[in-house]
Amino acid sequence: MIEDKNPKRTPLSELGEFKLIEHLTDHFEINQKSTVKGIGDDAAILKFENKDVVISTDLLIEGVHFDLSYVPLKHLGYKAVMVNLSDIYAMNAMATQITVSIAVSNRFPLEALEELYAGISTAAKLYNVDVVGGDTTSSTSGLIISITAIGEVNQGEQVLRTGAQPNDLLVVTGDLGGAYMGLQVLEREKEVFKVNPQSQPDLSMYTYIVERQLKPEARKDIVELLKQLEVKPTSMIDISDGLSSEIIHICKQSKTGVDLYENKIPLDPQVISTCEEFNIDSTTVALNGGEDYELLMTVAQDDYPKIKGNPNLTVIGYMTEESKGMHLVTRAEERIPIIAKGWNALNNQS
Repeated sequence: MIEDKNPKRTPLSELGEFKLIEHLTDHFEINQKSTVKGIGDDAAILKFENKDVVISTDLLIEGVHFDLSYVPLKHLGYKAVMVNLSDIYAMNAMATQITVSIAVSNRFPLEALEELYAGISTAAKLYNVDVVGGDTTSSTSGLIISITAIGEVNQGEQVLRTGAQPNDLLVVTGDLGGAYMGLQVLEREKEVFKVNPQSQPDLSMYTYIVERQLKPEARKDIVELLKQLEVKPTSMIDISDGLSSEIIHICKQSKTGVDLYENKIPLDPQVISTCEEFNIDSTTVALNGGEDYELLMTVAQDDYPKIKGNPNLTVIGYMTEESKGMHLVTRAEERIPIIAKGWNALNNQS
């Protein structure tokens, strides 16, 4: 098959703002009972009966949160949705709707935005959320994406960051550090490409960690699993900025300390081997890497039999009295204070 060297590029000015929104959103379907009116009017209308409504919003800015030299637009659209849904699931809630707003410069043709919205559409279908509104505007500084996620939770079932108690177990889903190491691989290949634009990277041995970076999955399944297990965490947060930062958030807001055990932190073999290749300590990556979008929670000791042996959940420590402080217990049984070195958008501007 001959590759088209001159793919079609339709300038956004050909459509104008309202036709652009209509073009990008006309295929979105409404599936949620709580969506009374979606796109097409001045505002959406939602109706939640006997539920608490949960709302979260995130901003993704080109050059700060993503690099389009190696992030496909379709993946970016998908990831932008995941970032927001993850916050809803961290409240023990179910996501039901999103709004999508973008600011875009004239270097992007219509076809590029179609790719971005294809990723958004795929995520919305897979996670059963309705796209109910948004906006488009022009930007002089590249692409900016703002997504607001809306969810619902039965009254009394929401989980905050403030409920952890001493002796609660510290539990994490999945494995950590993959997204950060995927980013390291992609950044390395970008530098190789700058030197030799003819080079074709072989990422086959990094498939898992590159996908963790480019196409993460929000843990809707964990909210469903916890209901099945009849476990309500005492506190919960999603891991977007690194394990250490999220642990500190829970400890400070719950007024507890923590003992985190280094040898319990779940790491995928591909993370371990890639850390060795890059000569980076895998524990440091798990603690500070960020963007894993796993869930960190505390669970009462009485619920341990319900979660014991579950492959989705790993006990990595336990909560202590606030006066005892926050510590990492190393493999050598040393106690090291936990400090936040996670990703901070305000200190990582490129």
